[in-house]
Amino acid sequence: MKEACPCGLGAAFEACCGRYMGTGVATPDAESLMRSRYTAFVRGDAAHLLATWHASTRPRTLELEPGLKWLGLEVKRHTPLDAARAEVEFVARSRLQGRGQRLHERSRFVCEEGHWLYVDGDLL
Repeated sequence: MKEACPCGLGAAFEACCGRYMGTGVATPDAESLMRSRYTAFVRGDAAHLLATWHASTRPRTLELEPGLKWLGLEVKRHTPLDAARAEVEFVARSRLQGRGQRLHERSRFVCEEGHWLYVDGDLL
C-alpha cells in the first residue's frame, strides 16, 4: 500500500508532495508549495524547507522541534495576487508533549525563475 501524503489531498505521497521534495521539480503554485512545506515538517525534511525559503528571510539553519507531531492541515484560501506573488491562509494542527497546538497563518510567496518560494507569514 502506498504512503498517503500528509498534506491532506488524499493522494499517495509520491504522486503528491513527494514529486517536489528533493527533486528540483517546481511546484505549479503557492498552495502546492505550502502543502509540500507542511509535508516536509511532518517528515522532518529541513533541507526541503530551507530550499523553498526565499533568500531574503531564510534562516542559515533550521532546527525542527523534536517530538512535535503534526496532525493535519486545512488550507483556508489560496489568493494569487499577480503572476509572481500569492498568499495562502492555512491552519496546521500539531501536538507537543501531549498538548494540542494550532497554527493559523497567512503566508506570502513569490515566484522567481519558475520556482515558488516562501517569504514570510502573519499569525492569525
